[in-house]
Amino acid sequence: MAIIPIRTFPDPLLKQKSKRVRILDNSVRHLVGNMLETMHYAQGVGLAAPQIGVPLRVIVIGIPGEEEIVLINPKMVRRNGERLLNEGCLSIPGYAGMVKRSETVTVKGRNLNGKEIRVKADGLLAQVLEHETDHINGILYIDHLESLDKLRQIEAEEYQL
Repeated sequence: MAIIPIRTFPDPLLKQKSKRVRILDNSVRHLVGNMLETMHYAQGVGLAAPQIGVPLRVIVIGIPGEEEIVLINPKMVRRNGERLLNEGCLSIPGYAGMVKRSETVTVKGRNLNGKEIRVKADGLLAQVLEHETDHINGILYIDHLESLDKLRQIEAEEYQL
């Protein structure tokens, strides 16, 4: 596996809607391995394929102390509630902002074996699922801000999604 450079704003690929994975083959498994290695190296808790230059609907999540999640062709099927959260992104390094996110979410997709799965989440996992699903739809967390003036500089140890 390899660590892939993370694309940063204003890279135009980050604003494009990603394509569905049609065939779950070894190239997708290799992509996922690279994504996980890259995410861990960058000390993030989530990564979407477009962030490493691949316009496919693939996300990985690695919250410390929890099992890693890989979702192929994820789709948000339910959102409940609303909360205001501090959010950052590996593709917008050094900055964070307050965004509205759901209290709970349900996402469906396929795992690396092609089996359909559903992930119901709250807390940080719900936030990461929304954030990464936004990425594959060409949406960045800064698109949820009233103004880019609402961004603030952050310290490196704050979670980056």
